[in-house]
Amino acid sequence: MKILKKKTFLTLILLIVRLTVYSQQTTLPEQKDRWAIQPDGSITWNITNRLPHADHIEMSGEKVSLWVGYRVDSAGVTSITRKVVFPTFRMLPDDTRSHIAYTFQDNELPRIYINNKLLKFKISRREQGGDLAFVAKSINHHGVMRIMAETGKSDPVKIERTLFPSVDKPMAIEKFVFTNTGNKQVTVSMEKLYRAVTTDTLRSKSLPHTVVMKTVNDGSRVLQPGRSAVFAVCYFATDHPEQPFPVDPSAEENERIKRIAKIQSPLQLETPDSILNTAFAFAKIRATESIFKTKRGYLHGPGGLEYYAAIWANDQAEYVSPYFAFSGDSIGTMSAMNCYRLFAGYMNPEYNPLPSSVVAEGDAIWKGAGDRGDQAMIAYGASRFALTYGKADSAKALWPLISWCLEYCRRHINEQGVVESQSDELEGRFPSGKANLSTNCLYYDALVSATMLAGQLQLPKKQVEDYKARAIAIKLNIEKYFGANVAGFDTYKYYETNNTLRAWICVPLAMGIYDRSKGTIAALFSPQLWTADGLATEAGEETFWDRSTLYALRGVLQAGATDQAMDFLHYYSRRRLLGEHVPYAVEAYPEGSQRHLSAESGLYCRIFIEGLFGIRPTGFNSFNCTPRLPKNWKQMTLSNIHAFGTVFDVKIAKVNGEKVAVTITKVGIAHTHIINDGETANIKL
Repeated sequence: MKILKKKTFLTLILLIVRLTVYSQQTTLPEQKDRWAIQPDGSITWNITNRLPHADHIEMSGEKVSLWVGYRVDSAGVTSITRKVVFPTFRMLPDDTRSHIAYTFQDNELPRIYINNKLLKFKISRREQGGDLAFVAKSINHHGVMRIMAETGKSDPVKIERTLFPSVDKPMAIEKFVFTNTGNKQVTVSMEKLYRAVTTDTLRSKSLPHTVVMKTVNDGSRVLQPGRSAVFAVCYFATDHPEQPFPVDPSAEENERIKRIAKIQSPLQLETPDSILNTAFAFAKIRATESIFKTKRGYLHGPGGLEYYAAIWANDQAEYVSPYFAFSGDSIGTMSAMNCYRLFAGYMNPEYNPLPSSVVAEGDAIWKGAGDRGDQAMIAYGASRFALTYGKADSAKALWPLISWCLEYCRRHINEQGVVESQSDELEGRFPSGKANLSTNCLYYDALVSATMLAGQLQLPKKQVEDYKARAIAIKLNIEKYFGANVAGFDTYKYYETNNTLRAWICVPLAMGIYDRSKGTIAALFSPQLWTADGLATEAGEETFWDRSTLYALRGVLQAGATDQAMDFLHYYSRRRLLGEHVPYAVEAYPEGSQRHLSAESGLYCRIFIEGLFGIRPTGFNSFNCTPRLPKNWKQMTLSNIHAFGTVFDVKIAKVNGEKVAVTITKVGIAHTHIINDGETANIKL
């Protein structure tokens, strides 16, 4: 037998190594649901075992955000911490976190008595010294948090405890409904409470701010069998404490329910997977509720007890505003336009970088991490929003910002033909080198969108061709500069000297760059990167940020690895919706204790819009549709889409074996395009 030449032998060894590496598919762990989906679209935890358990959730309105931390001990006794944020009540000096926020514990509640027995919200046993304990039976989430409890057999009373933010007032409400479930009358009473604190005059912005905790409907009620009584505690802020602040808890709850229904009505996902449908519906709530009415208009804010009445180039400009162009929520689209307008106010002829964030209702800025690639983020988000929104006047208003940001990026291209930036959106938490993959991919996609947008705006052909040429060039240079074999995978290095796998290698896929899709997908779903909570930021580290997982799931779908992506998407969705920390996508761990930052929920929705349904805007009334219908699904529908200046449905269905029917329905008129699986339908509305 002839001896193999050395080069041939090494090539064979490398091939074997790559096949071995690529076969390392993560085995997804078994999941045990704590929560269950209800017929009305809510989720409920019936508290029977697996105790103690603790979790937290954030809910927001135009003038308030309510963070609820809750714990159920081994006896079922529930304790609650309420952190109430008032985004437009500011302190000095102006900065990101200069809003006021107060924490309220159970021991600050007014005392409640049932037949003269004190209702305890935090004791070690169900009954102690003749008192009653608030023993939770179930907890329900659907934009309103409901805790169902019972007091025991001696004084049978059912308690529904509801927590929610006001839709339009700087107020959070905790409502109690007591129902007599026995056969004898019961007396329920709540003490009157009024407690106020006023901020320091010298540090208060505009006026001193007063935060009030007070009872509503306090006093005694005699309940006959089957009858109920409503009590409430409200937490509100005011600059005029001398003026009346009337509160109707039931009316406020109804308004909150109506707002949630308004968010849910447009853009409905219908698939054979109830977990995906429900997780999508919940994501719409969190993405859309976290919009605050400020003196600069509606501004979307991440939340998380820290980020309010402010905008960021990543969370707002890049992540969530392009989603709002599909959402059908008028407040959402107004917040998107306001976001881009605020950033546009910092354009300058010297092409100094825009701030990373505009904070304090637009009165201050933050640029502590230098240029994070913010211009690429803004150009990417604004150009996608403008195309999808489908209104020429809005696009014209945004064009100066888009073109300025693209020119800024062009001026920061190095000798290797890629864009340099001082950091990335992780702001130095992990190294990003002089030029990083994320910034360059965002710049590429922004150029692609700008090419189409410039055509729609009938700008000079030379300008359109220039953007097109720059897009081609940066795509080639991304491959030359970042393309690499990392840890045995033909994928990307995140920056020039990077030699470990990073989660953000997913970004090229999400931006339509598939040159290294096979190796990148294998790396993303390998044990080196995929963890029980999604992608690790870097191989070997425990840190994870949901945003990279959400980008990856979308990108893998766009690249055509549908069934592989769906396994991981279903796993992730089930964990976030029905697992131990619910019901939304989170920010990060260990930083922030997995806060429910809201823009991540917008990214979750975009997995379906842009990944599963493959919608890519190409004009004010046109888009490409490259659907990825899973092999075990017959059809899927995205209905009541508000985009491209109209309202329509998209239905994807299997026909004739390998064929796919893409049906667009608008005002009752349907048009069907038959394509091969994996092909693109060019849709003009």
